[in-house]
Amino acid sequence: MRPDSPAMAAPEEPLRRRKVRDTGREPGSPPGSGRDPAGFPAQLRAGTFWLTRIVLLRALAFVYCVAFLVALHQNKQLIGDRGLLPCKNYLKSVQQHFQGRISWDAVSYTPTVLWLLDWSHMDSNLDGLALLGASISSFILLTGCANMVLMAVLWVLYMSLVNVGQIWYSFGWESQLLETGFLGIFLCPLWTLSRLPRETPTSRIVLWGFRWLIFRIMLGAGLIKIRGDQCWWDLTCMDFHYETQPVPNPAAYFLHRSPWWVHRFETLSNHFLELVVPFFLFLGRRMCVLHGALQILFQVVLIISGNLSFLNWLTIVPSVACFDDATLGFLFPSGPGGLKDQVLKMQKEKARGAQPTLRYGRVVRQVVNLALGALVAWLSVPVVLNLLSSKQVMNSSFNPLRIVNTYGAFGSITRERTEIILQGTASPNASAPDAVWEDYEFKCKPGDLRRRPCLVSPYHHRLDWLMWFAAFQTYEQHEWVIHLAGKLLANDADALSLLALNPFAGRAPPRWLRGEHYRYKFSLPGGPHAAAGRWWIRKRLGPYFPPISLRDLKDYFRSREWPYPEPE
Repeated sequence: MRPDSPAMAAPEEPLRRRKVRDTGREPGSPPGSGRDPAGFPAQLRAGTFWLTRIVLLRALAFVYCVAFLVALHQNKQLIGDRGLLPCKNYLKSVQQHFQGRISWDAVSYTPTVLWLLDWSHMDSNLDGLALLGASISSFILLTGCANMVLMAVLWVLYMSLVNVGQIWYSFGWESQLLETGFLGIFLCPLWTLSRLPRETPTSRIVLWGFRWLIFRIMLGAGLIKIRGDQCWWDLTCMDFHYETQPVPNPAAYFLHRSPWWVHRFETLSNHFLELVVPFFLFLGRRMCVLHGALQILFQVVLIISGNLSFLNWLTIVPSVACFDDATLGFLFPSGPGGLKDQVLKMQKEKARGAQPTLRYGRVVRQVVNLALGALVAWLSVPVVLNLLSSKQVMNSSFNPLRIVNTYGAFGSITRERTEIILQGTASPNASAPDAVWEDYEFKCKPGDLRRRPCLVSPYHHRLDWLMWFAAFQTYEQHEWVIHLAGKLLANDADALSLLALNPFAGRAPPRWLRGEHYRYKFSLPGGPHAAAGRWWIRKRLGPYFPPISLRDLKDYFRSREWPYPEPE
């Protein structure tokens, strides 16, 4: 009997019906959404970036939120009406430089919306910008929804703060956040608030903008090291880094005492991750994914080992652009109707050859993306020349909008840690041998030998960081130190809010205040100092600035147009 005869084919019909009943579907119906025919969860295909955009936007919104909260808590004390370096005075100096007018030249030199606001209430202006930025970024963080308008507002708000922040906003991550935020504008649709805007797929040009950013960040950091300090060649930099970094954390205390060969391995690994791994971006999908994973792991290690503000959290953001939906799918639930399931349906539609309708808005969007690519390429020319130069500079901008910048970190490593300790006394005679000098304590920087190193990343105590820089130089080079001293002599509440301990709380302010210069070292874990509860050992180097009284500073304040503090 032939195998294709009706007699041999008949038993197949009941068997097929049994299989259909077992699966619970009618004959010929498609597999359930989000599952393959075998019943296992379907896998996302490589090459689309719908979920990548959501992760990128939420990561960027998180950093924005932290940055705006830092601004909200500290800007009034630092650049407000009665701040250490009032931004009103800075804007006036820019205005005077351009013949005393708020001209286009002045605005383009210092782009900020504060030019348009009432300067008589600068504290309210600063709080308003920070609150609006924190609110918008919190919304994006919680929902994963954003559009170009919201992202552009965030960028303008933060740029407005950075450009009047003066030395308090002179850190490289401020420009890095602005460049990252500028690219984030073009991730989104113009108006639509949808996590999966079908009419606006994630642009490959924007993704490569993020990849180009992380490439320059890492390569710039690697090149500045080998062109800078000899210890990066000797592989000895990590012998000092944990102890002398701006604001150590508890892990740094123990990592500092690692065996010498661990420090050599750390330095070699740093060179590999910053000088070799960035080129993985251009070697295909798998190597690009490996690059992203290695860079994120590297940033996590840096977060664990130090308080580098939100720098490392921010550097993770462009690394996310190395991953497509297939790589990031594990972050999303697989249930029907979920984001992952919706992306899977769109991938299936595309696989069946379904083409989106070519609308006018889509054409305009493609033109905008091409213009973005051309702009980034043009602005990258001086940045690339800087990377290739033996006189490379780091953390610099070639345009006031800070769209494409140079980056780098720890081009030189300090071998010793020095600290400025501010001390006050109620004694009428500062030179009296029986004068009792009491220490002020900052939020995070070392002071009290028994205080455990803080753990605050991604938060950023701007004053603590600037005190670390000021300790390398003199108070004449950092006039704001004397301004701070004058405010402490008056028990100024705003200035004291930046500190952790005021030894004169609840009593009259000090009559005299001085700055003492100390060398600090970690105590040895298990040693006698550690057994006595001391994390640090210190030795006095000498005076940083001599004893001063509030009366001595009256002319000093007037010449700089600083409000004279009245004792509280």
